[in-house]
Amino acid sequence: MSESEETFYTADRWQNWLDRVGEEDLDPENEDSARLLLNLQDDTAIAVAKIVSAYDDDRLSEEEAIDEIADVREIVLAEVEMDSEEKVMLIDGVQTSLVCVFYSAEEYMLSGAVEEGSVAEFVDAAAAAEADDDVDAALGYLVQAGTKIIDGEELPMDAVEDLEYGLVSEWVNGLDSLQSAMADPEVVEEDE
Repeated sequence: MSESEETFYTADRWQNWLDRVGEEDLDPENEDSARLLLNLQDDTAIAVAKIVSAYDDDRLSEEEAIDEIADVREIVLAEVEMDSEEKVMLIDGVQTSLVCVFYSAEEYMLSGAVEEGSVAEFVDAAAAAEADDDVDAALGYLVQAGTKIIDGEELPMDAVEDLEYGLVSEWVNGLDSLQSAMADPEVVEEDE
């Protein structure tokens, strides 16, 4: 198996973000704090977008691309240890948002973008599934939406605005980061 020349994401990169979160006096209501968490999430979504692009450009085989996604997921979803329970919860929110991003990228590479339905329809179906306590179905619908976002369909903001806070809204938040990353896969500078 050929070793990819590109490095898409590293444990050090994630740790640098965690260190910044650890050093900051975070207040989720504060714009700078919210931006730091969003940058952390966007940075990971950008890594995923770059892997998908490398796959689409035939620079990575399906197997290599899936392995790269698995590597990033393993780094980002690992349990976080910090002194502050509140910060652990905030990071957990970012991790939760990214779950759908990883699954969407894998599904896209394995099966392509789903042909039926729109992003808005999948978001609505996910919200309905969550209301029925069917979390697995909700995630499945959003993964389908994610494949369409990777393929270029927009996440309609009006479909997002009415979502109740919960797993679906967290996952859709991740898809929003994925959409931005697919449109502009530039690295978020850690010192911004």
